Amino acid sequence: MTYLVAGVLLWSIVHLMKSVTPGLRASIQGAIGEGPHKGLAALLLLAAVGLMIYGWRTTPAEFVYDPPVWGRHLNMLLMIFAIYLIGVAQGKSRVKQWIRHPMLTGVLIWAIGHLLANGDNKSLVLFGGLGVWALISIITVSRNEGAWVKPAEVATPGREVLSIIIVLVLYAILFATHQYFAGVPLIGSTAV
Repeated sequence: MTYLVAGVLLWSIVHLMKSVTPGLRASIQGAIGEGPHKGLAALLLLAAVGLMIYGWRTTPAEFVYDPPVWGRHLNMLLMIFAIYLIGVAQGKSRVKQWIRHPMLTGVLIWAIGHLLANGDNKSLVLFGGLGVWALISIITVSRNEGAWVKPAEVATPGREVLSIIIVLVLYAILFATHQYFAGVPLIGSTAV
């Protein structure tokens, strides 16, 4: 559990430095340079992911709360929306006319969905922790950016359809490989 907590904290701290402590981040970047700063941040985030995976795989699951019976099914549906929002955040999309932070919103939906499906200690730490990080990020980034200026350009209908097809393919791949990176098969399992 220590590795899992450390991974979630490291991930959150590295990401939140830009929006919560921009002065500290700028001073570190000024001291070591922009390139080395980006490299250090990437290494720290890679270490955070490694800690989260190792912590998840080695922490025994202990019951904390009883998720609703329908939670697993709702989670499966929410993952399509989460993957879509995370994916379209990188390019043009009509979604950006309605949602200011699609990637962070996607992570928040992903976290909530998994908390609806799982009631164990490590799920609470991983998904709860990343959900809190996403929520804090949405608030602090919005505060720092000021008034929301919606993007002028939106994707063509063909691009939107392509995005949906890509999401469905990614969803199928993640569904099929979930047991290998999470240690939990989605078919015949009560946990996701």
